[in-house]
Amino acid sequence: MYSSNLKGFILAMVSSAFIGSSFIIKKKGLRKAGVNGPRASSGGYGYLLEPLWWVGMLTMIIGEIANFVAYIYAPAVLVTPLGALSIIVSAVLAHFMLKEKLQKMGMLGCLLCIVGSTVIVLHAPEERSISSIEEIWELATQPAFLLYTASAVATALVLIFYCAPRYGQTNIMVYIGICSVIGSLTVMSIKAIGIAIKLTLEGTNQAKYFQTWIFAMVAITCIITQLNYLNMALDTFNTTIVSPIYYALFTSFTILASAIMFKDYSGQSASNIASELCGFITVLSGTTVLHSTRDPDTPLITDLYTPLSPKVSWYIQGNGELWKQKDEDGSSPSFITILRQDYFK
Repeated sequence: MYSSNLKGFILAMVSSAFIGSSFIIKKKGLRKAGVNGPRASSGGYGYLLEPLWWVGMLTMIIGEIANFVAYIYAPAVLVTPLGALSIIVSAVLAHFMLKEKLQKMGMLGCLLCIVGSTVIVLHAPEERSISSIEEIWELATQPAFLLYTASAVATALVLIFYCAPRYGQTNIMVYIGICSVIGSLTVMSIKAIGIAIKLTLEGTNQAKYFQTWIFAMVAITCIITQLNYLNMALDTFNTTIVSPIYYALFTSFTILASAIMFKDYSGQSASNIASELCGFITVLSGTTVLHSTRDPDTPLITDLYTPLSPKVSWYIQGNGELWKQKDEDGSSPSFITILRQDYFK
């Protein structure tokens, strides 16, 4: 048992290192792609032709596979909190490779996110045993989870079609919100597929059930949507902010979806539920701190008629002199031109 947990611990550490690095590699690829064409944040897909972006994608895939295998060897209570280490990896690499400075309050925000997520996971109930894909289908089609699914899809559609075109470039919560809400459905689908694969390897073929393929199609659709808007978020905002906020919201929605679908908290004590609530509040606090310390991003010029020439200010003095002051970038003017006009001729 100890050896099994050790394998899971090592795989979870490897997963965090690869996933944290993938944020940085993909952003460098997005930057290179944005030089030669429309940026991902503007709806461009030139990054698909950028090899560096694919290296980042491969790195993320390796990390996710390692994370998936870690759950085979160790319980979720051990593996899930270690996912927070990807935030630290991403923040440190962004500080040195992307020159995105992580301020002291940003470090505090990261710490709050990690502590809150750890508290949530450590007080989470044990995972229930599943014997077939049909049992998962029954859980997925219960009224409570169908209501959650409908709410998640409706929220995502509002964010995609209404909020993203208007506020996506200025509000980080739009793109991250889409990734997080859809991500909770992704995890539920992938978990169903993982259980189906495990049962198949144990001798009970699950590929013959149509439910398995429905879960697979849902997972593929959600993953593509997640990646698209995660790329937009990375291309628009600071990586040291995107990574922890995405982790915090994604973890919160995933725990909520799992609690509804699998009834994780049925029979739990009041102390465990209170601890979960405290952990959730801590995560929200960390997210708020991180968002408040975000450096203002340079706005994109969308108005073709915006003047690019230096600002010119005119001042009329009381003695009838007209002053023209040329001010470049807020610096002191290098010269002052004085034009005299006789207003009383």
